[in-house]
Amino acid sequence: WKGGMPQGIESSNLSASAHRNFTKTHMRNGLKILIVSDAFAGLALGMIGPIYAIFVQNIGGDVLDVGWAYFTFTFTSGVILYLISRWENKVLYKEKLVFIGYLINALGCLLYYFTDTKIMLFIVQAVLGIGIAVLSPAFDSLYSHFVKSDEEASDWGAWEAMGYIVAAIAAILGSLIVDAYGFRPLFLIMFLASLVGAATSFLLFRDKDYLLSSKL
Repeated sequence: WKGGMPQGIESSNLSASAHRNFTKTHMRNGLKILIVSDAFAGLALGMIGPIYAIFVQNIGGDVLDVGWAYFTFTFTSGVILYLISRWENKVLYKEKLVFIGYLINALGCLLYYFTDTKIMLFIVQAVLGIGIAVLSPAFDSLYSHFVKSDEEASDWGAWEAMGYIVAAIAAILGSLIVDAYGFRPLFLIMFLASLVGAATSFLLFRDKDYLLSSKL
């Protein structure tokens, strides 16, 4: 006995309470799918990030070309994102845009494999910019939809934490692959990882009850 209650009963009640709390804070399936999809996409693009300048040099570019390539990506993303986000407000099935956005990013990763000129490099950056522009508003809208109102900090924190952790892993992994095998195998691995992300996002087409549930 403890405090007038049998210890066995008290332990049982505590376990039941802990289980209820865990269930209450368990993430919805829609968020799990989005996080896993974005993890693979982030892994794919993150592997080239820290060594991007070296790749540009390998195809005959210089520091200015790195800057122009980044400009091409960000400017394309910004302009198209501004234009398309207004249209996406009217799109009922935003999971389609998420899936298409990931597919465009996968195409961009594959195009890296065939990039041996600066012009081709800029084309790849534009393709990736379009992919991000299509993906981002729809992704954010869906993610917000699946976030529980009383768990906003933890749900958004899970996505933010994933981004940093995946970026750290991608930086090391990409460097190791290039050091051992060169850039072309890296681009194929990036392509495969981005395809996995796109395939995972296809699960967003499942019924709404499953996506809003916390049970797998």
